[in-house]
Amino acid sequence: MVKNTIILDGQNLTIPNIFYLIKHLNSKVTISPDATKKAKESSIFLSSVIGQKRDNLIIYGINTGFGPMASHILAPGQLIELQKNLILSHAVGMGDPINSKNVLAAMIVRLNTLAKGYSGVSPELLKHLSQLINKRIIPIVPEHGAVGTSGDLVQLAHIALVIIGEGQALYQGKVFRTKTLYKKLNIKPYVLKPKEGLSLINGTSVMSGIGSLICTDAEQLITLATTLGALSLELVEAYSDSISQKLHDLRPHKGQVYIAKRLRSLLSSSKLLSDRHAKTSQYKTGADIKELPEAIQEVYSLRCISQILGPVYDILQKTKEDIRIEVNSVTDNPIVNVQGKNFLHGGNFHGDYVAAALDQLKASLVKLTMFSERRINYFLNKKINRQFPPFLNLKKPGLTLGLQGLQFVATSTTAYSQSLAFPHHIHSISTNGDNQDVVSMGTDAALLASKVVDNAFIVLTIEAITLCQAVDFLKIESQLSTETKDLFKKIRSVVPAVIEDRILYPQLENLRKALRSNFS
Repeated sequence: MVKNTIILDGQNLTIPNIFYLIKHLNSKVTISPDATKKAKESSIFLSSVIGQKRDNLIIYGINTGFGPMASHILAPGQLIELQKNLILSHAVGMGDPINSKNVLAAMIVRLNTLAKGYSGVSPELLKHLSQLINKRIIPIVPEHGAVGTSGDLVQLAHIALVIIGEGQALYQGKVFRTKTLYKKLNIKPYVLKPKEGLSLINGTSVMSGIGSLICTDAEQLITLATTLGALSLELVEAYSDSISQKLHDLRPHKGQVYIAKRLRSLLSSSKLLSDRHAKTSQYKTGADIKELPEAIQEVYSLRCISQILGPVYDILQKTKEDIRIEVNSVTDNPIVNVQGKNFLHGGNFHGDYVAAALDQLKASLVKLTMFSERRINYFLNKKINRQFPPFLNLKKPGLTLGLQGLQFVATSTTAYSQSLAFPHHIHSISTNGDNQDVVSMGTDAALLASKVVDNAFIVLTIEAITLCQAVDFLKIESQLSTETKDLFKKIRSVVPAVIEDRILYPQLENLRKALRSNFS
């Protein structure tokens, strides 16, 4: 990166790169000289082959129809019209617009894929798409339409529609007809060359772009859930052996070991954890059975933080690697192989790698959400915790209701995510005249995972308020670790303690946004 600019070469785009471009409105993309050279060579080779006008030349999507109509051979004079018709016929998405951040991510990924130089597109097309990204001209892309095989055809067609000067786009917070916006900004619509329409829409860039942002959010969710887990251990003065290094080294899953290590770090300055030997040595066994006044092991939502969040962490690492590979891959068809002087027909556009990875990550984030909801219930339910007032009511239980209403939101939101947890990529329905007989449903898988992420931040927001309310009840802020005390203060700066019943929903939304952005 140079001066707020990400250089795309088709090989080295990272998830942090994509997030940086989304977060910083003044950031830009540029195509590396080597990638520009490869694109030019690819475009020239394609043009030279087409220019030979051989009667026996058959290249899918260049001088043939698409899908089941690939058996229809076109005349040389129809090749450019074919590409425009492809865009117009496939820009038929319906429903609410996809979040503009997700669309921008998809545009960045598509540009990087085309920059690899295997798609036959010209440097001029790369330049035009770069201009849209840099000016933050974001196409309006409906959410319904993609089956994730032959790529994200419908959604990418809506992006391509804006490239050729049609459709609608978001610019500086307002929606414009693209023709009007291009005139306003003195931009000329791009005229497609042979294969360029197919190259724009034939790939996994929408699901991969959304997936890259999901991975970024998932990292923040795991970080937040771990810190809240540490705070919950302090609140119950948990036994320290549940996070001991020796315990977790004896079951050395990478994620479990990582989360346990992180918990030990978070709690290293805490004054609240209990030493098991010191605390239990006061109790003596007798001649008969007797009941101890306190539990000698915490419930699983407290004792098994590393064992439950560990798999989520491991699944995220695998998903990040799958997405990294995908955004730096050639995912269209056919591939223009300049070195071999041929065209490779295949199925790199099939989205199962991304769909399967996001489905697994989605399910793990649902588990993280359930985990958080159970801790909320623990601290609000007097019958279970035996320590706190009902619903952490800090004034007059019965007259005031404390956090009772918040639990309904946590419960319903968690249930909502549980319904979304089923893997979507196995919902394959044959389509396209049975040409696409096994599809990935990757983009819908990504959109569903994105909804699970949104829900998780809602539930963790409620857990954050719940734990802070418990800190206020116990008056233990001074005994918290440095890290948990810092989080407590940040949360309280947005949502003060709930003593009198008051309208909370504006503060809830502000805290959700703050937690998602890590208060940045």
